[in-house]
Amino acid sequence: MSSTGNPSSQGAIRRLERAQQEASENAAEFWGRAAQAIDWFTPPNVAFDDIEGWFPDGKLNTCHNCLDRHVAAGRGGSTALIYDSPVTKTIKRYSYSELLEQTGRVAAMLKNLGVAQGDRVVIYMPMVPETVFAMLACARLGVVHSVVFGGFSPLELAKRIDDATPKLVLTASCGIEGGRTIAYKPLVDEAIALTSHPVQNVVLLQREQVAATLNPYRDIDWMELRTRTIGDEIPPCAPVAATDPLYVLYTSGTTGLPKGVVRENGGNAVALAWSMENIYGIEVGDTFWAASDVGWVVGHSYIVYGPLLVGATTVLFEGKPVGTPDPGTFWRIIARHHVKSFFTAPTAIRAIRKEDPDGRLLGQIGTGRCQAIFLAGERADPDTIDWLEQNSGLPVIDHWWQTELGWPAIATCIGLGDRRRKRGSAGLAVPGYEFAILDDHGKPVAEGDSGNVVIRAPLAPGAFRTLWNNKAGYEKNFATFPGFYETGDAGYRDLDGFLHIMGRTDDIINVAGHRLSTGQMEQIVASQDGVAECAVIGADDPIKGMIPIAFVSARTGHDGDEALASRIVEAVRDELGPLAALKKVHVVPQLPKTRSGKILRNLLRKIVNSEPFEIPPTIEDTSVPAAIATLVEAKSAK
Repeated sequence: MSSTGNPSSQGAIRRLERAQQEASENAAEFWGRAAQAIDWFTPPNVAFDDIEGWFPDGKLNTCHNCLDRHVAAGRGGSTALIYDSPVTKTIKRYSYSELLEQTGRVAAMLKNLGVAQGDRVVIYMPMVPETVFAMLACARLGVVHSVVFGGFSPLELAKRIDDATPKLVLTASCGIEGGRTIAYKPLVDEAIALTSHPVQNVVLLQREQVAATLNPYRDIDWMELRTRTIGDEIPPCAPVAATDPLYVLYTSGTTGLPKGVVRENGGNAVALAWSMENIYGIEVGDTFWAASDVGWVVGHSYIVYGPLLVGATTVLFEGKPVGTPDPGTFWRIIARHHVKSFFTAPTAIRAIRKEDPDGRLLGQIGTGRCQAIFLAGERADPDTIDWLEQNSGLPVIDHWWQTELGWPAIATCIGLGDRRRKRGSAGLAVPGYEFAILDDHGKPVAEGDSGNVVIRAPLAPGAFRTLWNNKAGYEKNFATFPGFYETGDAGYRDLDGFLHIMGRTDDIINVAGHRLSTGQMEQIVASQDGVAECAVIGADDPIKGMIPIAFVSARTGHDGDEALASRIVEAVRDELGPLAALKKVHVVPQLPKTRSGKILRNLLRKIVNSEPFEIPPTIEDTSVPAAIATLVEAKSAK
């Protein structure tokens, strides 16, 4: 078997296989035992119900499990949260007692404004401790939070506000993205002006980098509200049903409308606690760092909830892998805070490698007590893994999951003692997930052959069981292959059981960990004056994993419009925000199409990525020269 690192002991392999088998054959007993790691106000008697889901008769509170119980157990003085911000040159540490106090104060603030169990709160904030306080405070009250990535465009924020219908929006005056400061308040104001849902209040945290002007009829200063409620009692943890939503997290949809993934309290707590110990090898008192953002599912699961559920220390990082101040930032933080397991995206490692190709800073600083590096967000190419392993001396583990799942479904479970891995593979199926590789007709393909990656239903605890206000959209995920969840990814399973995720089967592309819809971009491009036809495809990129590239044929009379490409780039940025990263627009005489008029996007994708391709027999004859012209344009653009 082509693997890297020391082979696992036979005992470790047997432990993993036993866990996989039990989770498959007796899931209720397996997860019922895992649920004992959680404090329950009402312990569940039923682990799973076909209609109600996981732990349907149990009651708990996620904030209690993250904070109160650890303080009650005498660990109040242990470090819970480390805030490390190289962009503001700030490091703060919060013990479990201090984090409980800060969270309680924010919960009192929310209660003062009339927020109650079941209400929604949108959090549009940067990577600062108050963001964590706010998420945990919502969980404490039984309020459903919806975190929106700070700096997201007003239109996208407005869509999420209209769908979640929150009482409040919590925000800050600005975020700091590398070397630039982004004022949030104008974005929030514009978003609210676009919404049909009335937002009761905006609570704003003023940061010293940018001062925001408040609307006296709607906006409230965060610190003034905190001072006003300082004498209020800290609200107790509200008992909520295991099946009650903890949060709604929006992810890109193929229609241009966001999908609100609903995460339930009980399944989330059980799954994350299990994963911290058994996948990442993190226990009480260990330090874990996920170099992500709380606007993503990684930030929810492995900056805020997962580490705190098991009594570990979590790191909140405000900065970038390069430029804050240099490509040694990650290694300094790992060494400074004694990080045991580190989680980041391949994009970050590629950016570091570009700036420090010989790993000079990594060699100088080292990785301290770190025992493993985990990668996720997009496929980790073998060359990047090899570079990182050679320069760090640590096992580098690619693993795979989605916003919908909430925690890893494919991984190397080092907490179970497993060390097996293959470069190019995301690993083996995690206990609780049963994968199949099916052809388009729902038939299993041969081992090693590529097909649709699907997961047998019901999904493991922690995975979504609905979409907010969109039951039909949720059911669509199980409609193509009855009895299976359609991941939307293509891949294969090799003879050793390793799963290889090769790319999306739909129009969602992964740009530096952001899932973006090329179909949504096409709608924007097509609406621009002068555009006759267009196609947006995902091209491989050595830093971001993928980037969007647009191909446009101009309308008659606009052939010489030199500003067309720049207008398109600006329009996509204005509507979707800078995360869309569309910077390359090729204006071509004609797009390659079939005789029925379907644009051959797959052909364009292969041309751009310099992959072998054949002109399909269904192509419209007159568009063959255009396809060749496109090939020349695309290759020069790479």
